[in-house]
Amino acid sequence: MLVSDLNIGTFLLGWFLLGLAVFAFADAVTRSDAAFRAASKMNKMFWLLVLGIAAAWDAFGPGGPFGFVGIAGLVATIVYIVDVRPAVRTYGGRSGRSGSSW
Repeated sequence: MLVSDLNIGTFLLGWFLLGLAVFAFADAVTRSDAAFRAASKMNKMFWLLVLGIAAAWDAFGPGGPFGFVGIAGLVATIVYIVDVRPAVRTYGGRSGRSGSSW
């Protein structure tokens, strides 16, 4: 039974990591490029590429989120969520919503 429990745990962890990457990508899509520049972070296109590749690799890549590229994508996703997202949020709202603070 340990093997099946381990497989279920790995399966669920893989889906969680994919969801985390998709969340980070969707959040980056909604932020304005000016907010990235004001926060002195890499530009929006850079983060869209990195997070998009991470999400796509988690979904379709060999080894998914558990290979070398998957781990690199996870690190990039965590950096975005923990460092970039809070900094960008302080410099403006979402793109397409002028005057909004969230």
